[in-house]
Amino acid sequence: MATNFISSNSISTTLRISASKSQVAMSKAIKEATTGRLADVGEGLGALAGRDVTLRAELLDMGKLVDTNALVGARLDVAQERISQLIDTAQSFQKDLLAARNSANGGGIIAQPAASNLQSLLTTLNVAMDGQYLFGGINTGQEPMTSYEAGSPSKTAIDAAFTATFGFAPGAVGSESITPAAMENFLNNAFAAEFDDPAWGTNWSSASDQVMRSRISTTQTVDSSVSANDKAFRKLAMAYTMLSGLDLQSLNQGTFQAVTDKALLMVADSISDLASVGARLGTAQEQTTNATSRLKVQVDIVNRQVNAMEIVDPEEASVRVTSLKNQLEMSHALTAQIQRLSILNYL
Repeated sequence: MATNFISSNSISTTLRISASKSQVAMSKAIKEATTGRLADVGEGLGALAGRDVTLRAELLDMGKLVDTNALVGARLDVAQERISQLIDTAQSFQKDLLAARNSANGGGIIAQPAASNLQSLLTTLNVAMDGQYLFGGINTGQEPMTSYEAGSPSKTAIDAAFTATFGFAPGAVGSESITPAAMENFLNNAFAAEFDDPAWGTNWSSASDQVMRSRISTTQTVDSSVSANDKAFRKLAMAYTMLSGLDLQSLNQGTFQAVTDKALLMVADSISDLASVGARLGTAQEQTTNATSRLKVQVDIVNRQVNAMEIVDPEEASVRVTSLKNQLEMSHALTAQIQRLSILNYL
C-alpha cells in the first residue's frame, strides 16, 4: 500500500491558481453583464471572429460615408441656395434694365444696380464653408474671384481693351460719337475676350475648371461643387460689367440701347445656364440623400448581424458573476484556513 503525501503549501497554491482564474472569469462576466456584449470576441466567437471583424470594418466605412454625406449635402444646399439667389437677382434686374432702356437717363439709372449686382455675384462665388470655397472647383483653399474695382486686373484689362478699340478711356471726350455698330463689334470681340480664357483665368478667376467629386456610397460618386469658371457666371459677370464699367451715361442713346440689348441677351442666357447648374446640384442632392438612406438601411442590417454574434444575455452573465463571486469567496476562505495550518500547533 502506497502512502501519498499532500502538503498544505501544494493545496494553498492550487487554491490561489483557482482564485486567479475565477477573478479573470468574473471580470469578463461583469463586463458582459454591464455591456450586454461578449467581453472577448475572439474567444467567444472562435472561427466566426474573422466574420465579426469584417462586419465591423464595413460598419466603420459606412459610418464614415454617412458623416461625409452630411458635409457634402450641406455644401450642396448652400451652393443651391446661392444659385437660386443669383437667378432671382438676375430676373429682377431684367425688369430694371428693360425699364432703363428707353429712359433718357438710362445709363445713370442702371449703372449702380449693375455694379451692386456684380459685387454680389463675386461675393457669392467667394462663399466658403468649413474653410473651403464652394465655387473654387478642386481649388478649394483659395478665394476664386478677384474684385472689380479701380486698379484691379479685371478693370484694368477692360479699360485697356476699350482704349485700344476706341482711342480713349470709358467716359472720355468722344464717347458720345461711338456708333451702335462699333460698340457691338467691341462687345462681341475685345470685350467678350476678357471673359474667355486665358483672360478670365488671368484677371478674374483662380478657380479650377475641374469640380470636386465626392464618394457618397461604396459604388457611387457625385460632383459636389461648382466652378466659378462655369459659363453661367461668366455671362452674368459680362452683362453686369458692360452696364457698370463702360460709363453708359457718356454714350448716345442708340449706342446705349445697343449695350442694353446685348446685356439683356447675356442676362437671359445666364439665367438659363444658372438653372442648368441648379438642376445639376439638385440631382447631386437627391443622389446624396438617397445614398445616405441606403447606407443607413445597410448599417442597420449589418448591426443586427454583429449583434447576433456579439450580444449575450445580461441576466445569464449576472448569474455567472454571482456564481463566480461565491466560488472566489470560498476559495479565499479555504486558502486562509490552510495558511493557518502549521505543524507547530501539534508539537
